Amino acid sequence: MQRGRRIAFDYGDVRIGVAICDPDAILASPLTTLSSSDKKLILELTEILTEYEPVTIYVGKPSNMDGSAGAAAEKTVQFCALLATLTTAPIVAIDERLSTVSAARSMRDSGVKAKAAKSRIDQAAAVAILEFALAIEKNIP
Repeated sequence: MQRGRRIAFDYGDVRIGVAICDPDAILASPLTTLSSSDKKLILELTEILTEYEPVTIYVGKPSNMDGSAGAAAEKTVQFCALLATLTTAPIVAIDERLSTVSAARSMRDSGVKAKAAKSRIDQAAAVAILEFALAIEKNIP
């Protein structure tokens, strides 16, 4: 497994959750939440990619429970295309079924109010995407 940081994005119409792992790909942590409609989005993405120099970028791919492309899949493809203009790092789409649902449930179970948790839910979903991707890289079932 190549040493280096990996970044995951949970793209949404309103917010983009971002997670990162350490250079040894052991621990995935929430990084930030970006606004999808922010005029500074490209600048913010560039700053993140420049600062952390990821060896791989993972983007959650919305899928239906049967594995078919979800309604938001095209927007995710467009987001991946945008990222490709900002970096030479490989960009990999990762199945994100239930990542946001499980992140929201975890927040609720820990007593965090839904309104206060929105940006944290997006970050937690990005962490779930990154953890899944790392498990695939390490061939952990």
